[in-house]
Amino acid sequence: MKDYEHVVIWLDYFNKNLKKSKGRRLGLEKCVFDPSLKELMDATKAGGLEITESDDKVRFPKRPFVRSGYVIVPKGSSKTKILNKISEKLVAKRSKQSK
Repeated sequence: MKDYEHVVIWLDYFNKNLKKSKGRRLGLEKCVFDPSLKELMDATKAGGLEITESDDKVRFPKRPFVRSGYVIVPKGSSKTKILNKISEKLVAKRSKQSK
């Protein structure tokens, strides 16, 4: 049964290596190379969102041959706004690591 109160955020939404047809949801400037689930969870918490569930042994539907992961957050605003908030924190954290 579909849950309308929560949003599923997949790792592949933020993967700079993927084309949009393979599951990336944001522009390249808002994505990072091969994000990990831990990075996604940290960015989600830094964005002020509460994680209700996460799993790292699942496969993204558009790439069933590669293991991926997701987090589930309560739906407070549109999915696009949630993704932008998370990507901002993810890119900022990744840029601090590279310096």
